[in-house]
Amino acid sequence: MAEKLLEVKNLKTEFRRDKTMVTAVKDVSFTIHKGEVLGLVGESGCGKSVTSLSIMRLLIDTPGKVTAGEVLLEGKDLLKCPENEMRKIRGSQMGMIFQEPMSALNPCMRIETQLIEAIRLHRSLSRSEARKHSLTMLKTVGIPDPETTLKSFPHQLSGGMSQRVVIAMAMCCDPKLLIADEPTTALDVTIQAQILELMLRIKNEKNTGILLITHDLGVVAEMCTRVIVMYAGRIVEEAAVSELFKAPKHPYTQGLIASVPKLGSGVTTLPSIPGNVPDLSMMPKGCKFAPRCKYVMDLCRNLEPELKTAGQDGMRKCRCHLLNTTNKEVSAL
Repeated sequence: MAEKLLEVKNLKTEFRRDKTMVTAVKDVSFTIHKGEVLGLVGESGCGKSVTSLSIMRLLIDTPGKVTAGEVLLEGKDLLKCPENEMRKIRGSQMGMIFQEPMSALNPCMRIETQLIEAIRLHRSLSRSEARKHSLTMLKTVGIPDPETTLKSFPHQLSGGMSQRVVIAMAMCCDPKLLIADEPTTALDVTIQAQILELMLRIKNEKNTGILLITHDLGVVAEMCTRVIVMYAGRIVEEAAVSELFKAPKHPYTQGLIASVPKLGSGVTTLPSIPGNVPDLSMMPKGCKFAPRCKYVMDLCRNLEPELKTAGQDGMRKCRCHLLNTTNKEVSAL
């Protein structure tokens, strides 16, 4: 087993709404090893992005706050670091690819200025040396004319080019951990494939650990070794990718996989999960998925299940009361 890079333990993040606090992420724990790609999947509003922002300590000046847990980067608890130390860690040891590249880049500054600033913030390089390194990074991410790109403003670049610039900025100081939040959103399939191939190449060359946040199960199947499924701020299932797709255990995971179109299946209408992710201020009493689950029992409505080991190797986990039932209707679980 590769060396542990990131350990998240019992993470809890709350947001202030009016005069009360609502829980967006609760009891989230996982590990990322060096050179591993861990997928984090789920519907919009399930807590994926909040988890990543909590890890990076980027909830400052928002109503959100991490109220419990630990985030250990090579054994160092980031939640206990003062903000000036976190500024040094972000970029140098941890990089983040944001969902919207045009929002991540300053529209009033040339790409050159933004890249050089990011590099000089963490490395003792002169401006000319930082510019040279910027050109190298743009070439690394596959930009054909890096000199012209450096002189451009963000609005002069396509979505794919902007995303490559964001990746170059995230990787310019060789971080040990890369968090990619929906890195292929709004990109056409050709550019998506190029971006994913680029991330895999960076991982293989630098032994970088990657947390890949996405709702696209096709991307998960191609990129990840392990996957975590989140729902309503909780982890509901964790497994190796091959195991998850072969035999999903949680009804929510089953619904997600069933909704993926299959080439040549002849199916004209894809199944869907009824209902919506619950509002943070109106969470169900028991299992958070109970109102949408076709296997719901009385126990589910009154008692929230624990995340339990569901495999002999101890690596697979599931949060569902059905693991303890012998009901023939759910024998496939």
